[in-house]
Amino acid sequence: MKKHFLAAGFALLSAMMVALVAPMQSSNSSNTIQISHQVNQLYVFGDSLSDVGNVFHATGRAYPPNPPYFQGRYSNGPVWVEYLASELALTPEQNTNFAYGGATIGNGGINGIPNLLAQVNSFTKTHRQVNPNALYVLWAGANDYLHGATTNPKVLSDSLSTAIQSLSKAGAKKILVANLPDLGKLPSTNNSSYSSALSSLTAAHNLSLAKSLNVLKQELGSDTQIIELDVYSLYQQAITDPAKFGLTNVTSACLNNAASCSNPNKFLFWDGIHPTTAAHQILAKTALKALNTKLSLPPRSEVLR
Repeated sequence: MKKHFLAAGFALLSAMMVALVAPMQSSNSSNTIQISHQVNQLYVFGDSLSDVGNVFHATGRAYPPNPPYFQGRYSNGPVWVEYLASELALTPEQNTNFAYGGATIGNGGINGIPNLLAQVNSFTKTHRQVNPNALYVLWAGANDYLHGATTNPKVLSDSLSTAIQSLSKAGAKKILVANLPDLGKLPSTNNSSYSSALSSLTAAHNLSLAKSLNVLKQELGSDTQIIELDVYSLYQQAITDPAKFGLTNVTSACLNNAASCSNPNKFLFWDGIHPTTAAHQILAKTALKALNTKLSLPPRSEVLR
């Protein structure tokens, strides 16, 4: 597969997104208490799926436009790491978010946006000793493929491994790493000529990431806990059985030509790429379940409520 093939595909995707935005200028259960004893701070590194307003403030509150986007989030409400922080009973002062919309994993970044590796390196350079009781979240990679920046998943998994090793060396003990949903099944790509290519890249990326994480688990030992968040399987389940998650539309974007649908909580996707805040809530509950399992906590009855 040629790099320029995906680059051309992303040019079309970008045009679609420009057309879309151009017209627009806890619960207190016992398990939450137990897990909050083990996690007392949250650090987030990633892209638009985790950005809580970094691009918004960097652009003078111009992008993503508010409304229809919610206060700098690439969604119609809070994003998953905010819901997760709430589930962990963390205050805003206990959350630090380095994620930028448009961020890649590596390759120097796009349009001056710090990539994930740069975000982590910036953090570790100013934090030689980090909080061992914090949870460190890493999620990126979609932009690398959508932008055609790479077609080599190993390059990205190696960069992610470097980021994890850097955090571990600084003292991080709990690291949550998410894989990618099927990039060929997004509203903006599903009916495109490059849908199949993106689906293949997604599968290759997730396989390479899983292998890298297995190696890291052996190298770092049990002292460093790497928690995997299987976003790919979650999206597949939602698309196959939307009613299980309270959804009715898992293929179309709620936001269409600056107008939003009347029932966004029933949609998986807010725009052509990003999930609704309802889907972000599902992501957060799935992440909490993964944390409960990895940290040997009792299963929480409300996780998949």
